[in-house]
Amino acid sequence: MQKRPLGETGLLVSKICLGTMTWGQQNTEAEGHAQLDLALDRGVNFLDTAELYSIPPKPETQGSTERIIGTWLKARGSRDKVVVASKVVGRTAMDWFRGGRPSKLVREDIVHAIERSLRNLQTDVIDLYQIHWPERNTSGFGSNPNRQPTEPVERLSDETPIAETLTVFDELQKAGKIRHLGLSNESAWGVMRFIFESEKGVGPRVASLQNAYNFVNRTAEVNLTEVCERERVAFLPYSPLAQGFLSGKYDNGALPEGSRKVLFNRSQRYETPNAAEAILAYNTLAREFSMEPALFANAFVVNQSFVTSNIIGATSIPQLETALASADITWTPEMQNAVNDLHQKYGNPCP
Repeated sequence: MQKRPLGETGLLVSKICLGTMTWGQQNTEAEGHAQLDLALDRGVNFLDTAELYSIPPKPETQGSTERIIGTWLKARGSRDKVVVASKVVGRTAMDWFRGGRPSKLVREDIVHAIERSLRNLQTDVIDLYQIHWPERNTSGFGSNPNRQPTEPVERLSDETPIAETLTVFDELQKAGKIRHLGLSNESAWGVMRFIFESEKGVGPRVASLQNAYNFVNRTAEVNLTEVCERERVAFLPYSPLAQGFLSGKYDNGALPEGSRKVLFNRSQRYETPNAAEAILAYNTLAREFSMEPALFANAFVVNQSFVTSNIIGATSIPQLETALASADITWTPEMQNAVNDLHQKYGNPCP
């Protein structure tokens, strides 16, 4: 599988990254190991996890995904074959991360998170350590809204300055616990502010950005992707299937047994006005090109010029096979033009 530069880190990562957030709830340890074995065999060398996972977040399953990866790394002796990425939570009222209190991006909390993640992953260093979401208040988790909110977003009085957070990452990097810093669910302003502080000599430079990106949410274009291209920050899109909606399994109101929507009912981001019509249009277009919708949607993401690695996810081996196969699809100008025509019509109904 083709490898691409991870920003300016010197690391080369496969153009597909194996997402892991279902391991520990929807998937067992054995199933996670089977996915890892298959992905590695197919040329994937990039794994993404988080202290938050598995999803949905619960006290009793927090860290389960990292632990599953850790047992695989130990059993297979594969640490030197993969680039491991994990994440520290941003500001959150979920109190189980820090032993019964809220968490922020301050030294005590970040150090607590990295030490536990290293133990879970059974490794001495995390190659890419990412901030899962910003410390500051934003207009919505992981979203780049189509419109400015009517009321200004409240600026918190105890907001941790980005420079302060960066000094902690600098300490972790110098201690050899992390190699590089990444961001997730961040805005163009946020990315540039991190870069600005690092260019002043405060902490490591941002290597990557991980944000949602798919047919019904192309809000990363153009501002975020211009920042990434100009500043040599790797763009790592997640949710290429829009939480499964772009697989076609929910078309026309279908509710497959065992699906994430049935199990957890956390898919409101993809149930906005006009979303169902737009999703059906893209899934229909895929079939017109004689492809499964999931294959078509993943192929779109992995073939965009500004994408470094597409973070895929699967709960079964057949789903993983389809996602991996997208790396071999020849994405044609006809396909791109047809997708752009639908985007012109539907815009971004699920930002």
